Amino acid sequence: MSNNSAVDAPAKISPETVAERREDLFVLDVRNEDEYEEWSIEGSHNVPIYDELLDHEFAELDDATDELPMDEEFAVVCVAGITSARAAQFLRDRGYEARTVTDGMEGWGSVHRRFDVDGADGVTQVIRPGTGCVSYLVHDRGEAVAVDPSLYADEYVDLADDLGVEIVGAIDTHAHADHVSGAPVLADRLDVPYYLHEADSGELTEYTPLSDGETVSVGGREVEVLHTPGHTPGSVALHVGTALLSGDTLFHRSVGRPDLEGDDEDAVRDAARELYESVQRLRELPDDTLVLPGHMSDEELRPLATTLYGLVRNTDVVAIDDESDFVDAIVDSLGSTPSNYEEIKAINWGEEPLTDEAAELELGPNNCSAS
Repeated sequence: MSNNSAVDAPAKISPETVAERREDLFVLDVRNEDEYEEWSIEGSHNVPIYDELLDHEFAELDDATDELPMDEEFAVVCVAGITSARAAQFLRDRGYEARTVTDGMEGWGSVHRRFDVDGADGVTQVIRPGTGCVSYLVHDRGEAVAVDPSLYADEYVDLADDLGVEIVGAIDTHAHADHVSGAPVLADRLDVPYYLHEADSGELTEYTPLSDGETVSVGGREVEVLHTPGHTPGSVALHVGTALLSGDTLFHRSVGRPDLEGDDEDAVRDAARELYESVQRLRELPDDTLVLPGHMSDEELRPLATTLYGLVRNTDVVAIDDESDFVDAIVDSLGSTPSNYEEIKAINWGEEPLTDEAAELELGPNNCSAS
């Protein structure tokens, strides 16, 4: 039995299949420990042997087999799917059912999953489990708008085709700091308006400004714009029937962080006070309003949705009624910022050009919430 386990045609499993079958698979991550701790597939198991695999060394993996279950199906992941193929082949040679995840964590970051939302007719949620980003297609009577779409424009064009609707606009709820926006790309491709609040437009010139209280028509329904500054100056939430697409203002376990426009403490506290006012405004909506956020963390719920009443009851910071206490809680809870967020912001603000390497900037954990 050879320990030179690289093969010409490794057994593969797509990252999309991993996302769909996550509960049925044993995901083995062979990247080094620091990379794994920074960003990983929820519930995966790490054996940090990446450097050894690069040199076709398998002694540490052989030692680790004592702790690996023989009766489970393995999805082995690395950075781009090369070293994981060597590990998967090594395990198959020893009787394990193991396949390498195509394109590794880079592939995992590109997965998009669609969900219809009960109680929000005409709203399809698109979740990227690898990045925590959530986007939407709001559709009615043959028309649709994409909300916070990713750079993977085909995902939304294909979804619209499957639903039998035409995309007539693309909306960003704010200028994102965690992922490169696909809204202007999609709008340009389809020759439709790109909507963004002017306060978040930076140096962009090709956009249609949103303002508080206005509506965007989609088929026979109206999408109402609610200006909710705090996370960014131009953050908005979108009220669609009984649903609220809350962008990065309300999450199911937190709120948007107010420090991505600048880390000066006075500026952060000023933005946190704006965020407080925005949260209070949204809390005035009916209790049964279905809150659909722009990000997720490790929630198991699919689709990602909860009532406003449930969110307020279960999210401590949202339930705070005193402005000073809210600001202190937000400032005290701030952690690490999103990966490459300065470069991502520069692209989304129109300060830097969009390049072919842009998608690589957003690979990593989502850190847009305040806690």
